[in-house]
Amino acid sequence: MTEIHFYHLQSQPLERALPLLIEKCLERGWRCVVQTASGERVDALDSLLWTYRDDSFLAHGTDRDEEAAEHPVMLTTKPENPNRSEVRFLIDGATAADLSAYQRAIILFDGNDPDAVDTARDLWKETQGEGFEVIYWQQDKDGRWQKKA
Repeated sequence: MTEIHFYHLQSQPLERALPLLIEKCLERGWRCVVQTASGERVDALDSLLWTYRDDSFLAHGTDRDEEAAEHPVMLTTKPENPNRSEVRFLIDGATAADLSAYQRAIILFDGNDPDAVDTARDLWKETQGEGFEVIYWQQDKDGRWQKKA
C-alpha cells in the first residue's frame, strides 16, 4: 500500500527541504523521481542538487538524459517512472495519475501560498478517499518536521 506524505513547508523553502528528504530516501535504498510543473524548475533543481552543500551533491539526472534509467534520482515534468523509483515527489502543483505504483509519494507544498494549501487539502481528501494511507508533516520554526496526522 502506497503511503502519501504531505509536507507543509513553512519556515524553509523547498530548495532547502527537498535535498534533505531525497537524501533520507536514498539512505533507505529507494530511487526517487521528482516531478515538477515546468522545465525551468527542472533546470533550477538540476543545478541545486549539484551545489546545495559545499561538501556533497546528489547524483541525479533529468528526463532529457540518455541514461535516465540509471540515475538514482530523476527530475521530470512527465508522469513516467524512467528509473523505476520507489518514491515519487510532487512539487509545484504537479500531479501523477497513478501513485499506487510507488512505496511512497511525497507532496511538498508552500504553506505561505493559500492556493497551494487549498490544492494540498483537496489532494489529501482525494487520496484518503481512495484508501491510501496519508500522513501530514509540518515544519516547526526551526525547520524540523513534526508529524501532525
